[in-house]
Amino acid sequence: MTNHVTTKWLGEMAFESNNPSGQTVRIDAGPEDGGSGAGLRPKALMLSGLAGCSGLDVASLIKKMKLDVEDFKIETIAHLTDEHPKYYDSVTIEYHFIGVNLNEEKLKKAVDLSVEKYCGVMEMFRKFAKLDIQILYHHKQ
Repeated sequence: MTNHVTTKWLGEMAFESNNPSGQTVRIDAGPEDGGSGAGLRPKALMLSGLAGCSGLDVASLIKKMKLDVEDFKIETIAHLTDEHPKYYDSVTIEYHFIGVNLNEEKLKKAVDLSVEKYCGVMEMFRKFAKLDIQILYHHKQ
């Protein structure tokens, strides 16, 4: 299977990239790099891809396991190297689960399955960055 994405220059430093979903995303540099800042930054977009990929796995597993989760977010904090070409050499991925009846054991299993087995973007990141996976449970009364 292949993915084919077309990224079209819109002028200045802006691009529009399509997606197999039929949606598009605008990519742009910040004013400090000659752009208008009206789009997403490419390297940060990679972090959204990472969190989104794993998040889809975990959301699917929450549903399959019939887990009671009120809210769920992923914080992705990445360190860029100093020298060009700058890339992420370490990434912390925090899974935050919020709810009254959180089953910590099963939620950990869902995250572990995504991180170790299902998430292809996680596997790609593993090729160039040290990953630190953290799971945080926010129990509500």
